[in-house]
Amino acid sequence: MTTFAGCQAVLTGPDFLVPDREWCERRIPEGIGRPAADFFYSSMLATNHDAHDRLRRLVVRELSARRVAALRARVEELGAELLDAFAEAAAGGAVADFHELVALPLPVAMVGELIGVPRADQQGLSLLGDDAVRLLEPVRTPEDWARADRGVGGLRTYFAGLLHERRSRPADDLASALAVGPLTDSAGLTDDELVDVLVLMFAAGFETTAAMLGMAVHALLSHPEQWALLRRRPELVPAALEESLRWDAPVPMTERITARATEVAGVPLPAGASVIAVMAAAHRDPEVFADPDAFTIGRPDGRVLSFSAGAHYCVGTALARLEGVVLLRQLLHRLPRLTPSGPPTRRTGDGLRGFTRLPLALAG
Repeated sequence: MTTFAGCQAVLTGPDFLVPDREWCERRIPEGIGRPAADFFYSSMLATNHDAHDRLRRLVVRELSARRVAALRARVEELGAELLDAFAEAAAGGAVADFHELVALPLPVAMVGELIGVPRADQQGLSLLGDDAVRLLEPVRTPEDWARADRGVGGLRTYFAGLLHERRSRPADDLASALAVGPLTDSAGLTDDELVDVLVLMFAAGFETTAAMLGMAVHALLSHPEQWALLRRRPELVPAALEESLRWDAPVPMTERITARATEVAGVPLPAGASVIAVMAAAHRDPEVFADPDAFTIGRPDGRVLSFSAGAHYCVGTALARLEGVVLLRQLLHRLPRLTPSGPPTRRTGDGLRGFTRLPLALAG
């Protein structure tokens, strides 16, 4: 499905479900018995109805609009710290990697602190997260499975230890809320399920946000007239972030399975059919977006499906948008002479978009 209306119908309609464990066992036999598949097809990403709701409500409370708004000062503090380090690395005309120095460590630090991961452990866990998200590849190679197993195994071991520690020494963080919170008891989750909630929150909390930050900066700097407009009109920062999510989003597609015989965009579908919602195409739908291939930060038609929609709408959306808006505003004030310095390096695979290297410099 490639139209905006079609993708929205697939993501929000009651006739469409995410592929779950039962589907995995029928359609992906090579995943049976693998730690990565066991994790993924038990997570919020791959469960439906009551099984999904009991997991989701544990973290929705911790990522409420009020809780996220209270994190603004910390996002600003971390953003300033990282941009200072970038400016130092780029001093004297040097080229510095924006992805490594800013776009990646900001969301890693934020989700790490939210969960309760010490700063010293965050970088190592982010490498495991990179391996774990190979699960999002639409076609997984043996190497993808091996990396995903390694990443999930390492993250599970770490967060099992963190939950054990928080039960004896609770703190003001998500790990403690899950370890000793009354909501966890009422949901009846096992320790293994609690561990997997933290694994998912950590990996999902930085991968797509880091990609979003890098791609937003790249889109603006590769369209200098739009960067100049934003410098003149900083009130357009939220709109600029939304336009970058439309123009080049971290998650280009997602899969749904028909729960029963149905129809979408005039196409009849049997029960059990696999439907791919290609949000990257939907965001270029000329029926919705005027001049859809143009990157235009002031466009009035700013709707996006970048955070999905319906029951599986991303619970971390508010935090991701906060990080994006804060960082872009800080760039305007602190590094207005930022400029591209060589081609960026895209991450491999089709499941997620983003950069592994984004070389930038400060113009003289």
